[in-house]
Amino acid sequence: MALSGKKRWQDLTARQQTATVVMGVVQVGLLVAALYDIHQRSDQELTASKRAWTAIAFINYVGPIAYFLFGRKE
Repeated sequence: MALSGKKRWQDLTARQQTATVVMGVVQVGLLVAALYDIHQRSDQELTASKRAWTAIAFINYVGPIAYFLFGRKE
């Protein structure tokens, strides 16, 4: 283990490594889906500007979820 108290990848168990990879894939998947949807819609279909929602989407997990819950007019 590192002296700073931070764990290195090798210090994690197989379960922790798997969970880290899965959470990373979920996060990137949400981001890609949100960005794709933002740029496929017109400005009139969104509750804020495309620029604003694009920036918000980069907030880990919260941004893309907020976009899908509150960013689209339907």
